Amino acid sequence: MALEVSLKFKKCYLNAANSRLPDCARMSAGRGMISKLGTIARALRVRELSLLLICDSNLIWRNLVAHTDEHEGTRRDFLYYATAGTGAVVAGAAVWPLVNQMNPSADVRALASIRVDLADVEPGTQITVLWQGKPVFIRRRTSNEIEAARAVKMDELIDANGRNDNKPDLLAVDENRALDESGEWLVMLGVCTHLGCVPLGDGAGEFGGWFCPCHGSHYDTAGRIRKGPAPENLLVPYARFDGANELVIGKESA
Repeated sequence: MALEVSLKFKKCYLNAANSRLPDCARMSAGRGMISKLGTIARALRVRELSLLLICDSNLIWRNLVAHTDEHEGTRRDFLYYATAGTGAVVAGAAVWPLVNQMNPSADVRALASIRVDLADVEPGTQITVLWQGKPVFIRRRTSNEIEAARAVKMDELIDANGRNDNKPDLLAVDENRALDESGEWLVMLGVCTHLGCVPLGDGAGEFGGWFCPCHGSHYDTAGRIRKGPAPENLLVPYARFDGANELVIGKESA
């Protein structure tokens, strides 16, 4: 008899513990079963059943407490993620002003382009202007300089890319480096492509163009790297003529 009642009790316990009822309903069902089985135990006066009742009732309460802990854990997780999300938003709002101040200021954006008067530049001379904090070489080449630059074969060059923002991704022949069709005007950033030094001009170096004394980079009369550690030709920025004697460097804002 004790074994039969025990099996019935376990079946009732499993039904109550594994049901999808709310916690309060399972707790009520558990208490009801304990009360009924207690009545049976008193009627049968079976000590073994009483012991079984006490053990199984403990299991029921442990199961109910475990479900309660699960819900408490879910609430803890929600509070944790909500707090973390709020912290991330606050941190982003605090950092944004620091990031925004690194954007170019209004006066820098206003100098996106400059205009240069070339009326007094004679053949065989060059001038240097400052654009966006960088020196720009503007050279009016002689016919000998142009001929020397156009006599160079492509397989003699270290960098075969023209590096001309006006004619991107073209070969570094002299025609793709010069600003005008005749090849008289050459406009380049005066920044060595090795470590950013300012090369010497006016026929300096072994190739009659520019020479960087810092680490020995030699550029020819078209501003192409011919010898030394510099990996690329001098960059030709975006530039155009506005009239016969005025040069515009950079793109003008609309």
